[in-house]
Amino acid sequence: MSTPIKNRYDFVFLFDVKDGNPNGDPDQANLPRADAENQEGLVTDVCLKRKVRNYVMLKHELKSPYDIFIRQDNILNAIIDSAKGDKPQDRQKDICKHYYDVRTFGAVLSTGDKGAGTVRGPIQFTFSRSEDRIYQAEHSITRCAVTTEKEAKAQESREHASTFGRKSTVPYALYRMHGFVSAVDAAKTGFSETDLDLLWESLLNAFEHDRSAARGEMNPRKLIIFKHSNHLGSARSGELFSKVSIIRKNDLPRCFEDYEVKIDTSMPSGVDFIEKL
Repeated sequence: MSTPIKNRYDFVFLFDVKDGNPNGDPDQANLPRADAENQEGLVTDVCLKRKVRNYVMLKHELKSPYDIFIRQDNILNAIIDSAKGDKPQDRQKDICKHYYDVRTFGAVLSTGDKGAGTVRGPIQFTFSRSEDRIYQAEHSITRCAVTTEKEAKAQESREHASTFGRKSTVPYALYRMHGFVSAVDAAKTGFSETDLDLLWESLLNAFEHDRSAARGEMNPRKLIIFKHSNHLGSARSGELFSKVSIIRKNDLPRCFEDYEVKIDTSMPSGVDFIEKL
C-alpha cells in the first residue's frame, strides 16, 4: 500500500440543489430533512459518504484496493471472518488494505465469529446545513398505470383512470459541509495521498452519477481545503472554517449567483489554502 498521509487537512464543501430532494427524511414522509427549530435544511453525513462510495465503485469496479465494504448485497460478517490474521488488529489491516471506504471512513468490524473491533477512519464529515431556511414543497403527481388488480377494478368506471402520489422538493438551497482529515488516524488505516486525491475527486463528481427524478439538479459549488504543515495541525479547524463566509445578495435566493462566497486567504502560519472550484 502507499505511504499514509503526513499532513492534517480541514475542508469546506459547498453544494446546492434546485427543485429536488437532496436527502429525504423517512420519519417525515420523505420530506427534505430540516432542522425542526429553525427550518434550515440538512443533509446527513452518511448521505454524502454513500455518494463517495458509489463514485469509487463506478471508477474502480470494486477491485482491490478500492473495493467497497458498505454496499448492497455484501455479507459483512463473511468478509470480517475471511480476513487474514489471527489477531483483531491484523484483520483490521487486511480489510483496510482492500476496502477503500474502511480505510477512509472507518467501520464497525466487531460482528461475526472473528470480530475485529472498530476502525476509526481519518475522514469525518459533518451534517450539511443550508445557508437559509428551506421551503419543503409538496407536489401532487399522477400515474396512468396501476400496480394491482384491486386498483384496476376500482378505476373501471373512470375514463383515463389514474393514481395519485406525492413528491417533495426544495425550490433552491445552498448547503455547507465541514470535513476533517486526520493524519493520525490515516497512519492506522493506511489512508494515502492517492486515497485523498480520490476523495476530492469523488466529492466533486458525486452528483454526476447520482441523478434521479427526486433529486433534481444538484451541483458542487466550492471545495475549499486547508492543508496543515504537520500531522497534528497548525491551527484549530473552527478558526479556518470562519475564513469562509457566505453572503446572501437578495431575500429569496434561487441560484448560486444569488450568494457571494468570500474567502479570507490570510492563513495562520503552517496552513496552506487550496480551492478546487
